[in-house]
Amino acid sequence: MGNIDIILIALVAVFLVLRLRSVLGRRTGNEQRPPTQDPFTPPSAPPFPTNEPRRDNGNGNVVSLPRQPERPAAAEGGAPVVVSPAANDGVARIRAADPAFDPIGFGGGARGAFEMIVGAFAKGDAATLRTLLDPTTFASFDSAIRDRMAQQRTLETNLVGFLSTEIVQAEMEGSRALVTVRFVTEQVNVTRDVDGLAVEGNPNTVERVTDLWTFARDTRSNDPNWLLVRTASE
Repeated sequence: MGNIDIILIALVAVFLVLRLRSVLGRRTGNEQRPPTQDPFTPPSAPPFPTNEPRRDNGNGNVVSLPRQPERPAAAEGGAPVVVSPAANDGVARIRAADPAFDPIGFGGGARGAFEMIVGAFAKGDAATLRTLLDPTTFASFDSAIRDRMAQQRTLETNLVGFLSTEIVQAEMEGSRALVTVRFVTEQVNVTRDVDGLAVEGNPNTVERVTDLWTFARDTRSNDPNWLLVRTASE
């Protein structure tokens, strides 16, 4: 084979290699590219509703407080949320600062938070309480839990249902919105000692309990969380 033939074969080989590379290496714009994930940001999850109402199993509009798990049925049922006429002016001021605020939806979310907080307190679940209470209120709840544990006692709470949920006061303190809700519930509360004997309450008695809870949120913040800041009983 002559030198010319060798050169021709080499040129053909180079051409084929270049051609193959051009085909295999060409981007068409349809390639599946790996998603870009910030290592400091966890994978996104379905968003929780904030102050936008949603239909909930035909029971009316409710609003979930952020980062709350699915609420038990007891928190979703009961009498509808109502707004006291005395709270109307305050509600209007909150809506002026936060047009997305829906008092009825908020009341449904507050009802869910009530059940979560009552349940977490009975279980001694400080981690859950910390996400739903402001620091001062959390310190009070946490102290009561520690005292109960020191006495080697346990608390059993069964929230039977909501008799009423009423927004009785609403106000603005600067950019801070505060809403007070009166919850009237039926509960069974029993405190037991280390031997499991009831020392307070009766497991066969349903009590009617009235609580006044105040929730707060900074309307200038992007954080939609409402925190429990004050509790009282009637």
